[in-house]
Amino acid sequence: MSGKLQKYEPTVKEVIRLIGGKENIQGAAHCATRLRIVTDDQDKISVKDIEQLEFVKGAFIAGDQLQIIFGAGTVNDVYKVFQQQAGMDDMSLSDVKGASAKKQNAFQRGIKALSDVFVQIIPGLLAAALLMGITGLLSQPGVFGERAVVEMFPAITGINRFIQIMSTGIFTILPLLVVWSATKRFGGNPVLGLVIGAIMLHPDLGNAYAVASGEVDAELINILGLNVELVGFQGGIIVALLMGLVVAKLDNFFTRVVPDMIKLFLAPFLTVTLSGLLLFIIVGPIGRFLAEGLTSSLLWATENLGVVGFVLFAGVQQVIVITGLHHVIGAVEAQLIADTGLNFIMPLMSVALMGQGGAVLGYLYLRWHDKKARQIGISSFGSILFGISEPALFGINVRYKFPLIAGCIASAIAGAYVFLLNINALGFGATAVPGIAIISTTGGGHLHYVIANVAALALGAVFTAAYGKVKNPSFDV
Repeated sequence: MSGKLQKYEPTVKEVIRLIGGKENIQGAAHCATRLRIVTDDQDKISVKDIEQLEFVKGAFIAGDQLQIIFGAGTVNDVYKVFQQQAGMDDMSLSDVKGASAKKQNAFQRGIKALSDVFVQIIPGLLAAALLMGITGLLSQPGVFGERAVVEMFPAITGINRFIQIMSTGIFTILPLLVVWSATKRFGGNPVLGLVIGAIMLHPDLGNAYAVASGEVDAELINILGLNVELVGFQGGIIVALLMGLVVAKLDNFFTRVVPDMIKLFLAPFLTVTLSGLLLFIIVGPIGRFLAEGLTSSLLWATENLGVVGFVLFAGVQQVIVITGLHHVIGAVEAQLIADTGLNFIMPLMSVALMGQGGAVLGYLYLRWHDKKARQIGISSFGSILFGISEPALFGINVRYKFPLIAGCIASAIAGAYVFLLNINALGFGATAVPGIAIISTTGGGHLHYVIANVAALALGAVFTAAYGKVKNPSFDV
C-alpha cells in the first residue's frame, strides 16, 4: 500500500469494526463524495462513532445504505483502502444499488424503478432546458431592456433560431426515450422499447395535440371487432412508462418460452406485435386517463387551493425525501411539462431544499466551536447548493429534529412567494444553483427564483439559530 493511502488505514479499519466486521458487508462502492456500504444487519452499525473518526465529515443511513462522507478526491483513496481491508471485489455504484434494492419491499422497489428510468434521460433534459433558457433570454423583451436581445442585435437572429430548434428536439421524442429507458430498467431488450416508442410517434398517426384541439380527425380502424383510433402519443409520458414495463415483461416471456431454433426472429416479432396491440387497445387509453387525471389534479390544486397548496408542498417536500418517495415526482414533472410546457413543482422543490440548507447554516452558527460539527455542516451545505439534501437531512436536520422543522417552516413561506410571483421551470432534474438554468424567464423568473431560494435559506438559518439560542437544546444524540 502506498504512503498516500496508508494514512487512511486506521480510519478504514475502525469503519469496518463499527459496521459489524467484514462478515456484515454485503457490498460497497463510492460516488463523488461518499463511501456507500450495504450491510446485512444495520443494527450492528454505530453511526455516531463513525462520525468521530478522522477524515469522516459525516455519516448517515439512507434507505439500506450506510453513506460516509469523506469529500471529493479523498473518497477515492479511502475506497481503495476499504477494498483491501475488507477483502472484497470492485463493485460499481449500480451493483451496490442493486444489492440495496434486494432488501427493499415491492413498493420501495417500484418507486426506485421509476427514478431509475429518468436518471439516464435527465442529462438530455437539462441540456435542452438550458438551451431554452438561453433562447428565452435572447427572445423575450424586458430581460436586458425594453426590447429583446435579438431585436437589439439582429445579427444573432440565426443563432437564436438554431438554439430554439436544438432546445425542443428531445421533447419531440421524449416518449420514445422513456420507453427505451423503462424497457431497459425492467430487464427487457431496450431496442424493442425503441421500436414501440417509434410506433407511438409514427407520422401516420394523428398528432395527439392536433386531434385534441379538433384540427385533425383521427382515423378509425377495426381490429378483431374493436374500434381503434390511430392517434399518436406525443407527450404520453405515463403511457411510455407503462409500455416499457409491458415490453420488458413480454420480451422476457417470449425469450423464455420460444424454442431456440426460431427465437431470434419469433420472440421479437411476438413482443412488438402484442405490445403494439396493447398500446392502442388497453395501455394507451389507461395511460391517457391516468395522465389527464394527474395533470388535472395538479392544475385543480393550483387553481383552487392556491397559495395553500404551494405552501403545503414546499413545507413537506423534504420530509417526503426522507421516506424515499420523492423519486416518483420526476415522472409527474415530465407529464406536467408535456401537457402544459411549464413546471411549477421544480421551484417548490428548490425552496424546500434551500430551507434545509438554511437550517444547516443555523446549526453551524450554534456549533461553530465544534470542529467535527463544522466539517459535517460545511460538507452538507455544499451538497445542498447543488441539489443534494440527504447529507444535510440525515447528518444534521433529522438527527436533531428542530433544524428539520425550522427548514420546513422556512420552505413553506418561500413556497408562498413562488405562488405569488408565478415562478416556473422549463425542465426538471435540477434545483438550487443548477436550477437557475431551467427557470422560465417570464415575469423576471430568474430574479424571483433567486429571491425565493435566498429567502428560504435565510429564514431557515434564522429560525434554527433562534430556536437554538432560546431553547438551548442538547446536541448529544
